[in-house]
Amino acid sequence: MLKDILAISGRPGLYKLITQSKNMWIVESLNPQKRRFPVPAHQKVSSLADIAIYTDEGDVPLYDVLNAIKDKEKGQKTILNTKRATGEQFRAYLAEVLPNFDRDKVYVSDIKKMLNWYNTLLANGITTFKEVEEETIEEEK
Repeated sequence: MLKDILAISGRPGLYKLITQSKNMWIVESLNPQKRRFPVPAHQKVSSLADIAIYTDEGDVPLYDVLNAIKDKEKGQKTILNTKRATGEQFRAYLAEVLPNFDRDKVYVSDIKKMLNWYNTLLANGITTFKEVEEETIEEEK
């Protein structure tokens, strides 16, 4: 589900991929205005499915962390106010969800962005962070 949700460098928020061509992507913002616009191919764009969080043992895919947040919050928005929370509150929150995250490589701004992404995804009705086919293929391996 997260492979069609994009983070675009230099732009706040998340975007849904509508279509792509050789030189650009057409995306739609996940904010209430749902504005569509082109993004040139040279701009840095990351799919949420490709993002991972550093841990002491390796990397954990973002969808696993989002699922852990969903379990902690029982499918609701995060209880942590991302506009007023301190750095220590962000780190403590992530430690509850992902106890072994790498405290040197994961910055407070990364945690804040991830929690904002989680809330945005929920607000847009996206609650399945990993597709069923992917889970089945990995279980078979």
